[in-house]
Amino acid sequence: MSNTALLLIDFQNDYYASYPGAKWALSATEAAAANAAALLAEFRKQALPVIHVRHEFPSHDAPFFLPESEGAKIHTSVAPAKGEPVILKHQINSFRDTELKSLLQRLNVERLVIVGAMSHMCIDAVTRAAVDFGYECHVAHNACATLDLEFNGVVVPAHHVHHAFMAALSFGYCNVDSSENLLSLVR
Repeated sequence: MSNTALLLIDFQNDYYASYPGAKWALSATEAAAANAAALLAEFRKQALPVIHVRHEFPSHDAPFFLPESEGAKIHTSVAPAKGEPVILKHQINSFRDTELKSLLQRLNVERLVIVGAMSHMCIDAVTRAAVDFGYECHVAHNACATLDLEFNGVVVPAHHVHHAFMAALSFGYCNVDSSENLLSLVR
């Protein structure tokens, strides 16, 4: 299992409804983060690689994750430990214009367990890109969060958005399973 890494995407303050001043609160971020924290604890216990990814928009005109803001910081529930790399990104795809791929290569990673937010954006994008790069991917569906979306006058509830994207990923890209089941992958 030494070639397996945990990839935590955008668990940042602005996504937590419980965070005072959150600018873009998602549905059930806290529950998703609790499941991610269980995986994080096991990866640390097994001394397996853990990589945090954090998004900042390049402009202060953004609706959330403003440059160098408290809202753009990683939430304390899954905060990086000393020595755990944190990748800063400015795009939806965590590989785009970052050192993520070279870091995974240096660590000899072949398999990724992916958690974070938002299910329909950054989780979807990083998973598809990782598979295209040849990584075996496992997404912990209950350790990911999203929000209600609206299209053409129709509001799509967050749980429908989440399930649609998890269904699409599991259909042709990767293994999508619970954090509890994925824990057995690293034990």
